[in-house]
Amino acid sequence: MNNDRIMIYTDGACSGNPGPGGWAAILHGPTNSELSGGFEKTTNNRMELYSAIAAIESLSESDAAATVHSDSRYVVDMINQGHAQRWKQNGWMRDKTHLAQNSDLWDRLLTLCLERDVEFVWVKGHDGHAENERVDQLAVEACTGENLPIDEGFINPPLFPADGLFG
Repeated sequence: MNNDRIMIYTDGACSGNPGPGGWAAILHGPTNSELSGGFEKTTNNRMELYSAIAAIESLSESDAAATVHSDSRYVVDMINQGHAQRWKQNGWMRDKTHLAQNSDLWDRLLTLCLERDVEFVWVKGHDGHAENERVDQLAVEACTGENLPIDEGFINPPLFPADGLFG
């Protein structure tokens, strides 16, 4: 990691799973910023994914390199170990009989990662890491927001045809 990379710290939270959810991101780069938001009913994994997507989409320069720090093994390992890329290649199937969940968000995240240089780094949650503690606080607060929007991808998950399963 070098000094011209934008450092991103992300977290997601859910009050119940599923339930009201929140996401947050802190960006350290040419300018520093905090982002957060939530959804009326969603899952923790969707909020973890959404936090990374929102942070990367907020970057103004399409060629800016970024390092995403997350305490979500779900996000970090699925990207770094190539599982999400493999699911996409297999028509959003985890294996021959199981659909990959959250394919709408995985597709968005993979597309963003193709458009710029993005690294994913796992950090231990609730371990005194200042940025991780702050994004956790922001994500939890976002769960309690009023008039939270609907998470359409949770309410109406996309069904991708694979191996003739859907028609």
